[in-house]
Amino acid sequence: MILWFTVVQIVVALAAGLFCLIAGFAGRRPSDYTVGSLLLVELLLIAQVVIAIIAPFAGNPPTGDLLEFWVYLIAAVLLPIGGIAWALLERGRWSTVVLGVVAVSLAIMLWRMQTIWTLPAA
Repeated sequence: MILWFTVVQIVVALAAGLFCLIAGFAGRRPSDYTVGSLLLVELLLIAQVVIAIIAPFAGNPPTGDLLEFWVYLIAAVLLPIGGIAWALLERGRWSTVVLGVVAVSLAIMLWRMQTIWTLPAA
């Protein structure tokens, strides 16, 4: 993993999460903006998958448990899909809150993935 890209992903995920949580607690239903913010996080995660495939061949191999890293990454890619599906099926304010919780969870997962990639006994 690339540290600066991970930091960008975490900042975007936290911003999307905060935006969705504020909108949800303000009573807003899912909109193009809230769903779009999670789609942006999803696009960054897909880019992370590509980076994780290429990085070992470019001289940046993982030092932690590779299986644990990939389980985290696959789960992270699936979380926004589930959150967006929830928001589109149940168009209430709590769906927007769920989008925010998903985004904040992804930020935490991304930091854990960075730790697994860089620390030998993470």
